[in-house]
Amino acid sequence: MEELLKALEEKNTKKLASLLYYKLDELSDDQLEEILKRAEKLALEKKDYELYKLVVYYYHEFLEIDKISEFEELAEKDGSFEAKFHLADLYFLLGELEKSLALYQALIEEELTKGNLEHVAEIYHNMAMIEEELQDYEKAYELLEKAEKYYRELGDEEKLLHVLIYKAYVKFEMGETPEAKGMLAEVLPRILELGDRRLLTEVHLSFEEMFEDDENYDAALQECFYSMLWARDTEYYDVAFDALIDVLWQLFLEDDFKRIYNNADMFIRAFPDLKEFFEGVKYLALFKDGKAEGEKLKKVLEKVKDKRLLDLLEFLGEAEL
Repeated sequence: MEELLKALEEKNTKKLASLLYYKLDELSDDQLEEILKRAEKLALEKKDYELYKLVVYYYHEFLEIDKISEFEELAEKDGSFEAKFHLADLYFLLGELEKSLALYQALIEEELTKGNLEHVAEIYHNMAMIEEELQDYEKAYELLEKAEKYYRELGDEEKLLHVLIYKAYVKFEMGETPEAKGMLAEVLPRILELGDRRLLTEVHLSFEEMFEDDENYDAALQECFYSMLWARDTEYYDVAFDALIDVLWQLFLEDDFKRIYNNADMFIRAFPDLKEFFEGVKYLALFKDGKAEGEKLKKVLEKVKDKRLLDLLEFLGEAEL
């Protein structure tokens, strides 16, 4: 709460948006409503429509307060690309995919007329995300190729690589896994040269899903490990952690306990902030496999103080076919 209040006092909209994402679970409904009221005022004052989008979304999802029409009126009155772009993204977040696509399509026509190629590339990328959600992978791939074309013209290497990684992932969803792996391998040297940890995280998360789909769980766990390492201190850390939990859940479902405890030590040693949690995962698997006493498991779990992590351990422990 204190960090959020400090960001509000400093009128740091970017930091506030990031903190809202990470600190949301720590707030009561009353605290969240107080923060959102102040964040809404700041977003409108600064015309930060990315922050405003998040505020409207959190109001809707967590407090059941509908401010969507207010955003729609604001976007129409303001008329800027930023307001309309983030309104379209809000529709996507809320699952109103057709409305999102329609607004993006209108924006493309406007931005092409103005010659704003960066905006056009951003729109094509976001439209691809919608088509992927609709499972029209061919259409998503076509849109990403358009985004790629404009980012190449702009010379924006970072965003271009982001699109190329996404193209590889969509290729995997199209059922062409060997080609997708090759596409990821092709961009890795460029990403390493750039040294962008977020892009490296994206690559390893993509590889993880491919290996998991092949039921190659040792490789999937290794990719989770790499993705968490690269994602540390970035906004992708929670995404990488959630991917690992998905793999662990599958292994617990399949009673593949040995694979869990044989791989746990690398997470215990590499992530000291989560040491107690990963020890809990290890001993839970040992207990399930009949290789640890219940009393030992209890002592290990008592060291985990974070309620969210305890809930995750309980969730993993209840996995059943």
